[in-house]
Amino acid sequence: MLTQPQLDASLEEPLYRQLYLHFRDEILSGRLTRGEKIPPTRELAGQLGLNRATVASAYELLENEGLIRGHVGRGSFVDGPAASTSGPLRWADRLADPLLAEVPAPSPDGGPGSISFTSSRPADDLFPLDEFRATCAEVISGPEAAHLLQLGVPQGFEPLRAHLLAEARRDHLARPGDDIIITSGCQQALDLLQRLLTTAGDTVLVEDPIYPGLRNVFLRAGVRVVGVPIGAQGLDLDSLDRLIGRERPRLLVVTPNFQNPTGATIPLPAREALLQLTAAVGIPVIENDIYGELRYQGEPLPTLKALDSTGAVIQIRSFSKIAFPGLRVGWVLGANILIERLAELKLWTDLHSDQLSQAVLLRFAQSGRLDAHRRRMVEAGRERLRAVLAACDRHLPAGSDWTRPQGGMNLWVRLPEPLDASDLLVRALRQKVSFLPGRYFAVGRPDPGAFRLSFAGLPPDQIDQGLRILGTICEEDRVRGRDFRRDAPAPAIV
Repeated sequence: MLTQPQLDASLEEPLYRQLYLHFRDEILSGRLTRGEKIPPTRELAGQLGLNRATVASAYELLENEGLIRGHVGRGSFVDGPAASTSGPLRWADRLADPLLAEVPAPSPDGGPGSISFTSSRPADDLFPLDEFRATCAEVISGPEAAHLLQLGVPQGFEPLRAHLLAEARRDHLARPGDDIIITSGCQQALDLLQRLLTTAGDTVLVEDPIYPGLRNVFLRAGVRVVGVPIGAQGLDLDSLDRLIGRERPRLLVVTPNFQNPTGATIPLPAREALLQLTAAVGIPVIENDIYGELRYQGEPLPTLKALDSTGAVIQIRSFSKIAFPGLRVGWVLGANILIERLAELKLWTDLHSDQLSQAVLLRFAQSGRLDAHRRRMVEAGRERLRAVLAACDRHLPAGSDWTRPQGGMNLWVRLPEPLDASDLLVRALRQKVSFLPGRYFAVGRPDPGAFRLSFAGLPPDQIDQGLRILGTICEEDRVRGRDFRRDAPAPAIV
């Protein structure tokens, strides 16, 4: 029999996760037994005074973990754990991970005819395949081909490191004594920095909402993640100041340029103030700058690394957003001693990043092809940004609000109450349109009306068509006051 959940809205843990953890404990302890029916989402939401989407989010995590199973027309029933440990090993029980349940493994977008706003990545049709093939041929036929196929060093392919460090010095990013390590994309950079700079029980400040791959790399290590609210101008500095004093954080992780998921950029005075706040208490800052080169409007701003006078800023960059995401080449720029320690960790993680990919990207850059490709990417991004802003203005319902980024790949939409983004997704998927509800990006309490639109992978006509469909669904829901069951499959997130 289900005991009454004790939920506390004042906690950092979102209500849907509190509810999920309550049910999980009830099932794993045996207090809820296999086959027992649990209350429908509408009924439990009424009992607890919650939004129905909050209960549905908790149920979705339980179902992804194999603890409950929904049956159309009958409701949801407990499906685990097994009553007996005899018989075949239940890998689903052994491998259960609530964080992985929230962020499914990447999967292809919706198929032919679909319009997907879910992926923060460049469009396939923008890849300069002829230039890429030529670059690969030049590298493979060159004198270093055999060397590239041997084992390398954890710091990365030395010619690429030298090239990137020279660029960093030219752009006044590298301080005396700084160095670079090549990583397998931005995600490995975050993972290595988490291992080096935090331990279980530490507190890290991040933006809220935030890209879940960043949030979860700390959560899975037992680090306490606290969100700093973010608006159209980036981090709320008053909140940051209060949280630094209250939480005594170990780190601040921030994306100053075209933040994922909101597209927000921190203005120059706020960047300077942020560095003053962190320097006053000696907090290292990880600057995630993977979108910085995708500026379509306005003047570029100096990065936190360029503004830093104390050596406390560690910068992450990557080729993933400006070139080829599949090659998985990123890098970390920071103090020499930090890079040395990261190299020790990387040695025991994967020995080194793929040398052939590094050599191909170096040749692509030195040949001038990368600069030409970047110019094409910026021009296409400018056109697509204009298209998505115009389509939001034309098609989204009155009372909607959205960010107006000057670059990057994403913008953030908030629908007027009582519209719910997760309910909208269910109906949108039936018309082959997809996006990511805001709950996937929440650090604290999720905003049910918020969602991310990733526009860079779509041509302008599909952007307009997709938003027209979303706007029509919103209007139908508003007029009819309908409430739809959230049974959509969980999307992939980048």
